[in-house]
Amino acid sequence: MLRKISLAMAATMMLAGVLTSAAHADPIEGSWKTEAGATAAIAPCGGSFCITLKDGKHAGKKIGTFDADGGSAYSGEITDPANDKTYTGKASLAGSNLKMKGCVLGGLICKTQNWMKL
Repeated sequence: MLRKISLAMAATMMLAGVLTSAAHADPIEGSWKTEAGATAAIAPCGGSFCITLKDGKHAGKKIGTFDADGGSAYSGEITDPANDKTYTGKASLAGSNLKMKGCVLGGLICKTQNWMKL
């Protein structure tokens, strides 16, 4: 009887932990469809958010790291997987749309993409 109660309590505590962590997920976390048609996963990593391509020509490649700036804004670095060049990056989230922006020369030249949440 005591064993059944212990197992039930352990299961309840594990489930509560899963629900609590899911409730605190940042809105940027999840899978995103890039403009190139690949799927990118954004997940927490060491206090930041890492972007890894999940499929396509560059599957498995980490292409960015962003920090939350507040107000659905993020900043960090983004790498073009085709040429391995890394740029200063900014991202802004509006509903299911993630606007990704990579810049060089202090923001003088920028390229923007819109990703859709899957």
